[in-house]
This record gives sequence, C-alpha cells and structure tokens, in this order.
Amino acid sequence: MDASESEQTIKPTDLRGILNYVPRFLGQTFVVALDGSIIESDNLPNLLLDIAVLRSLQINVVIVHGIGKQLTDLSSARSITPSNTDGSGATDGPTLDLAIRASSRVSHQILEALTKAKLKCAITNSIKAKPMGILKGVDLLNTGKTDQIDADFLRHLISKSIIPIIQPIGFDRNGHTLRINSDALAVDTAIALGATKILFLSEENGFVKNGRLTQQIPVAELEEFIAAPEFESLSPALKSKSLQALRGVKAEISRIHILDGRIHDGLIREVFSNEGVGTLIYGNEYQQIRRATRDEVPLVYHLTRSGVAREELMERSMASIEEKIQNYYVYEVDGNIMACVLLDRFPEDSELREVSSLFVHPFYQRQGIGRKLVRFACQLAEQEGARRVIALSTQTQNFFTSLLGFEETSPDALPPSRRASYDANKRKSKVLLKSFA
Repeated sequence: MDASESEQTIKPTDLRGILNYVPRFLGQTFVVALDGSIIESDNLPNLLLDIAVLRSLQINVVIVHGIGKQLTDLSSARSITPSNTDGSGATDGPTLDLAIRASSRVSHQILEALTKAKLKCAITNSIKAKPMGILKGVDLLNTGKTDQIDADFLRHLISKSIIPIIQPIGFDRNGHTLRINSDALAVDTAIALGATKILFLSEENGFVKNGRLTQQIPVAELEEFIAAPEFESLSPALKSKSLQALRGVKAEISRIHILDGRIHDGLIREVFSNEGVGTLIYGNEYQQIRRATRDEVPLVYHLTRSGVAREELMERSMASIEEKIQNYYVYEVDGNIMACVLLDRFPEDSELREVSSLFVHPFYQRQGIGRKLVRFACQLAEQEGARRVIALSTQTQNFFTSLLGFEETSPDALPPSRRASYDANKRKSKVLLKSFA
C-alpha cells in the first residue's frame, strides 16, 4: 500500500474513535508479542507505525518476539534437524545455537525498523531463567522458563521513552543461555510490569466458530473450551496462546488480544475500536469488589490497623470510618474482606476525587489486588463525572506512578478542606494526580 492509499484510510471518524480511548490508556503499559513469522511479513513496517502511534499517545510499549520461523529456516539452510522450534520442548545444543543466532537476527530487524520509525529502543538482557528440567521423563535440556524479570530496569527504559525489545532467550544464575517460549515470556513480562494489555500478533486471528470470528471470550468460557476435546483441533500456535492467555488473565492482566499481525492497521483497530479484528480474552476484574456495609465498619477498621501502625495509612477512628462507610469499597476472597479502598468526594470540587485508605491483607499482597481496587475507584470516579483523582502517599508513591499512571504534583492541587487537613497532620505525604482528560 502506498502513502496515498494509507492516507485515504484515515478518516475524521477514526480519529474521534481513537481519542475516546486515549484517557483510558494514558500511561498504561502494553506488551506486544510478535511471532517470528510476523517479523518476516510485509506488514512489519505498518505494525511498527502502529506502535509509534501508541507511543505518541503516551502508551508504554514493550516488545517480546518469537523466532520459530527463523529457527526453522536456519535449520533447513544448515541441514540440522531442530529438537524443538517454539521453546516448549527439548532444546539440544545445536538447536540452542540456532536459537541464539535467530534471536540476534530478529532483534536486529526490529531495532532497525523501529529506528526507521524514529523510535528509541534497546535490546535487553532483563530475563533471568532457570532450566525446565525433566518433565514426564523427558529432559528438556537447554529449554528454560522465567525465573526473574528485572522490572525496574525495564521501567527505567520506559521512563526514558525507550521501547525494550525482549528476546526469547534467558540467562541462568551462572550466565548460561536458555531458550524460552515467547508466548509464556510475554505473559511473564506483562505480569512483572503490571501491564494492562497483551497483544499476541501471529498468523492466527483468534477463535473461529462456525466460520465466524469470535470477537470476545470471557476467561471462564476460555477455560471451559481448553478442557473440551475441540481444543485439540487448534493449531499449536493458537493452543499455546490460549493457554498463556488463560494464565495471564488469571494473573490480573485484564485484556489479552490474539490477532493476525498481517492485517494492515490491525493493531490500531484492535486497540481503539469496539469491533476489533481478532479475539479479545478478558476477565471480570471487578467481580470481587463491592461497596462496604455499615455492619462491616469494625472489619475495615481492624483490617487497616497494621497499615496505620507502619505509618502507611493515616489514622482513622472507627467513628470516622462509619461516617464514610458508603464510600468504602472492599475486596472479598471466599466471603472474607481482604482489602479495601476509600473514594472520597469534595463538595467544593465536583470534578475531583481522592483514593485513600488503600490496604491489602499481607497474605494477599503482590497479587494485583491493590491495582484492581485503585482502577475500580478511578473508573467509578470517571463514571460520576470526575476529571481528576488524587492520592496521598508516604511510602507507596512508586506503586501509583509506575503502575497506575499517577504523577506527582504540588499540595496546591488539593481543595481547601483537604489542604487544611493535609497541613494539620504534618505527614508531608506525596500528592499524586491522575487526570482522565
């Protein structure tokens, strides 16, 4: 497609549709997983332009790539029979050597193409791996799985507007190289970064039923399908992505897309339209959140006491909690309250809300529950017509800025009534702000 044809596909209505999504995705992180076959496709330059659009809209992007096609081509050219091509089976020495060469080639292709698109990027060694070992009596040799991801390093690159490029290669604690399945690695990366989307781009275009594309599948339905006999009829690539998508949604990645990376403008259409071009797999991320009741005032009070003791939370009496109990929202696990958040309103500023009293029971921390509660509160605030949300923090400002798109601001952003209490308590909390538009 030449430049004139591309320009003709961009309509004012398309731009208005995109702009409707911008406030929702601002500052969020998307993991784009590219199969090796897509790297070789004629549509790669268009895909990278789509990624440039995401970056221009202040959406963070991390690229994880596969090498299956390149490894197959290299093995054919060198008359070597690979022990495995997708990183899910055994990787012998010759196959590992081919995987290293294929990874270098593919990473360079992406690096070159992103450079042409005027985007900064970097190939990283942020993945620590460990051997898969022996499974069902089979020694998987040099095949590995993610052990640790240097999320701080990746966030540093992202903060400098650098797109990290992650190869399906990891290094164990002794510096030895291991081959990793790229679908699994994309999910592991998204979990480590608290990403809100994974986009799997391959030659598969999601799930087709009765000759028609299934555009959306809730995670519960996907789990049932994976257990059904029909699942075995899928291609190996789609089976892999389905299994990893199930794992990702269960680990709090709210939206995972599977689409054909050869479709022109496919990535943009999938992200910025209700119809999309592939299959969206999603979970009901707020089903365990509800408004607290007056009977639960003591439960909320005692839940938050350890946070107050560590000076993470401001001291609140049981009476003050009871006064605002209709603004508290709780997260239940097996019928028990394990986390809470308070969404405060201000009479003098109807467009402002405050997220506070966020606390997760220690046993359930590091499972994404805090992120889920804050996102729920922000979504509720936006539905009520608010345009800004503030949060005050003495110890968890990185949580709000790195994972939830808040930015540090001045206490002057507080309305008069809140500024008065801020000055009175002398905690000198960081004031964090998130805007919706």
